[in-house]
Amino acid sequence: MTTKDEWIAKDLKYVWHPDTQHKQYEGENFKPILIERGDGIYVYDAEGNQYIDGVSSWWVNTLGHSVPRLNKILYEQANKIEHILLADFTHRPAIELAERLVKLAGEPFAKVFYSDDGSTAVEVAIKMAYQYWYQKGQPQKRYFVSMTDSYHGDTLGSVSVGGIDIYKKIFQPLVFNTLKVSAPYCYRCPAGCQQGKCNIECLKEVVKLFKEHHNEIAAMIVEPLVQGAAGMRIYPAEYLNRLRILCDEYDILLIDDEVAMAFGRTGKYFAFEHAGIKPDIFCVAKGITAGYVPLAATITTDKIYNAFYDDFDKVKTFYHGHSFTGNPIACAVAVETLKIMQEAKIVENLPLKAEIFKKNLQKFKNLKHVGDIRHIGMIGAIELVKDRETKEPYPFEERIGHKVFLEALKMGAILRPIGNVIYFMPPLIITEAQIEMLTQIAYYAIQTVTEPNT
Repeated sequence: MTTKDEWIAKDLKYVWHPDTQHKQYEGENFKPILIERGDGIYVYDAEGNQYIDGVSSWWVNTLGHSVPRLNKILYEQANKIEHILLADFTHRPAIELAERLVKLAGEPFAKVFYSDDGSTAVEVAIKMAYQYWYQKGQPQKRYFVSMTDSYHGDTLGSVSVGGIDIYKKIFQPLVFNTLKVSAPYCYRCPAGCQQGKCNIECLKEVVKLFKEHHNEIAAMIVEPLVQGAAGMRIYPAEYLNRLRILCDEYDILLIDDEVAMAFGRTGKYFAFEHAGIKPDIFCVAKGITAGYVPLAATITTDKIYNAFYDDFDKVKTFYHGHSFTGNPIACAVAVETLKIMQEAKIVENLPLKAEIFKKNLQKFKNLKHVGDIRHIGMIGAIELVKDRETKEPYPFEERIGHKVFLEALKMGAILRPIGNVIYFMPPLIITEAQIEMLTQIAYYAIQTVTEPNT
């Protein structure tokens, strides 16, 4: 029988982990954790240790691990048809899911284009927006605007519109040029405004760019209200509301990357609902299948779709597709996920839970190295700083966030950080008592690392 240590040795020999510097595994201090099973908000390792999945396994798990209804539907669909190409063929789960997504998002949304994950959903949106203008007789509208420190995926198109150097700098010769505007990072405001006391001055940069280049701009892409990979940076809904107005004024498409934020994370099904707007195109993935299997969708309007609708010889077809586009098993699980969420009123019941979550986050103000506390819906973030008064960050090489992660693991919680930001994005089914437990673990982990003599 293969032991746990033998499995880990094989892992280190054969598996190349994402976003991971494998040299950190040399020696005996830390190795990958072998997870055997999951149940609700918990996962269990090979030695039986229990961990709260405080980050929803990279933001995908919404309904907890090993959900009986989802297990059943996955098995049943696999016994019907596991996959069929979606060009000239279709199947009931793809049809039902598309209908549900369109109705959930509301007018003017009308069409759903399937892909595999968040990066590919963004690729679809980029190509769709570019080809839209090309076929509308404006091929000069080819530039995309995005925010600094934005993240839209790891494929080359999504990297192009991203703005985080660590993901982009080395690949600069391979990506296309984009236009950038400063992100509304309220804790370190690019316009020098005081947090919570501004008139969205950072939008002035967008206005200036649109005035000068609107004839060349195809679309602006945003992460709605929360810049996830930048450290769960939360900005006002008014920014998004005004941006929609500006895009209409200057005839620029608005692409909304809802990959991380859709399906309840911000307290609503879609983050754009907070701003009372509708984008022209938006992307979903991650929580669409509650973390079970890969699936993504790019959702748009008839306005966009009709620019591609013509006789075959006009060559206006959107020539884009993946082998597993609209996979029946994934679509069936996604349909069941939405059914569970609606029947159990998961999103409708979030406000009270979110308030309790917010209240628990306030206690982190007592820790001397907590610079900023951020919260929306079921997302929370604690930005750690070396000096609270000056907002001086901890040096990158100190890996303060990673040290907090290791301490939290000892206490039974997975809180894999983003740099020096400790964040929470637990499954939406988490209870009030479990919220208390998760935040308490984080509090003591941060205190242990940043105030060792306390």
